[in-house]
Amino acid sequence: MRVVIAEDSVLLREGVIRLLADGGIETLAAVSDGAALVAAVQDLRPDLAIVDVRMPPGFTDEGLRAALRIRRILPGFPVLVLSQYVEEHYAAELIGPGVGYLLKERISEVAEFLDAVRQVASGGTLVDPEVISQLLGRQRRGSALDSLSPREREVLALMAEGRSNTAIAGRLAVTEGAVEKHISGIFGKLRLGPEPDDHRRVLAVLTFLGTASTRSGFG
Repeated sequence: MRVVIAEDSVLLREGVIRLLADGGIETLAAVSDGAALVAAVQDLRPDLAIVDVRMPPGFTDEGLRAALRIRRILPGFPVLVLSQYVEEHYAAELIGPGVGYLLKERISEVAEFLDAVRQVASGGTLVDPEVISQLLGRQRRGSALDSLSPREREVLALMAEGRSNTAIAGRLAVTEGAVEKHISGIFGKLRLGPEPDDHRRVLAVLTFLGTASTRSGFG
């Protein structure tokens, strides 16, 4: 696997490069701003971009905007976004196939970080568990999510973390068949019927995160 990294902190950037190398992942370029990221992705065509949300010159959402531009130029291009803090707005904006959102503190959990890199690069969707926890703590009243059972909410939260049915079954100590039944119930209650052009698992997660569509342009 080959990646491009956009991170303005030299120390963190070099640390990520070393972790990736130890995991057999090659870093083609490491840049410090959004414009350089877009150029590197276009020139080198890596398998994934790892992007800090806040970069020069304004340290606001430069990384996010660069990621959006890349996804417009190369639809579906995998992006793993890193953030220093839980920024729920960004989590809701970013969710979609081939997109991950992780807190930077997860980098120290090397095995999980490398797993996230591989999962997003392969087209998976992943949201940091801490973001999921905060979203669960402020569920909106009157939403379709109110009809879900406590167990279905647990399953949906783990789906948002990017967990497979097997992983969800292991976490909840139930069978895969039970997980499939809960997911079917979630689809039914959220009125997500089988459509050839829709990915119901992603749409369910979008509903959970409070977005009715990928209005950010991702996906």
